[in-house]
Amino acid sequence: MDLSGSIPALVTPFKGGQVDMAALKQLVELQIQGGSSGILVCGTTGESATLTHEEHERVIEATVQAVKGRVKVIAGTGSNNTAEAIRLTAFAKKAGADAALLIAPYYNKPSQEGLYQHFKAVAQAVDLPQIPYNIQGRTAVNVEPETLARLAGLPNIVAVKEASGSLEQMSRVRQLCGDKLALISGDDALTLPVMAIGGVGVMSVAANIAPRATADLVAKAAAGDYAGARAIHYALLPLVRALFCETNPAPVKAALGLMGLCGAELRLPLVSIKPENLERLRKEMQAFGLLKH
Repeated sequence: MDLSGSIPALVTPFKGGQVDMAALKQLVELQIQGGSSGILVCGTTGESATLTHEEHERVIEATVQAVKGRVKVIAGTGSNNTAEAIRLTAFAKKAGADAALLIAPYYNKPSQEGLYQHFKAVAQAVDLPQIPYNIQGRTAVNVEPETLARLAGLPNIVAVKEASGSLEQMSRVRQLCGDKLALISGDDALTLPVMAIGGVGVMSVAANIAPRATADLVAKAAAGDYAGARAIHYALLPLVRALFCETNPAPVKAALGLMGLCGAELRLPLVSIKPENLERLRKEMQAFGLLKH
């Protein structure tokens, strides 16, 4: 399965405490017109942790329907409960998603063998391309390169979203797994270096507000135009830093609110960013040309 390119980790817009389905469809259209090669829904940026199971399923269904086969749809279906991850992944397949993203089980702190058995169980239960997501800062566990190499031998495990922050670890993943496991950046600030070591693209927060620039960066790097990719990388970097001034997705939702693309509403325990950070974000968005001065 081709998972190359820029794939936004889409926010889930809320309005009055409910999922704003009209805004969701508009955001999907914005991404397709902006050159994104796929849409990831119900991930961390999509506030999946505070969606009800019914909402989670409705967002996946609505996204598939809005995309209409024009780009890939990747559904976040991970859980720290293996049975629940299997159920959500099976639903994603039924709804028409092209692949599933499964975060490493959080809070439980499984061993490497436990991680392997978890991902293996989901892969064997549901015949759908699957992408383990490694982000120790959120989960308290790191999926080691050797574990990913074992997972790469399973037919349905096709890629890894790597947000460990360690290029050395990602290099080892690439070295051990080769072409059996596509390496996808899970960190906007590292997209270019990840591409340089053999990555195929990014699952991006920044693409929510700058889809064309993010897609162009990945396309230039993939074509070997590293000078062109570097120019975009450094232009984007101050904006990316502002988008992570507080816990994701609070800043990017604030940014979308400033652009009038959807409300900035979050669900507790997340709260709106501080006024000084909102001003910082506004300035970086203006400097990048996303807002008028």
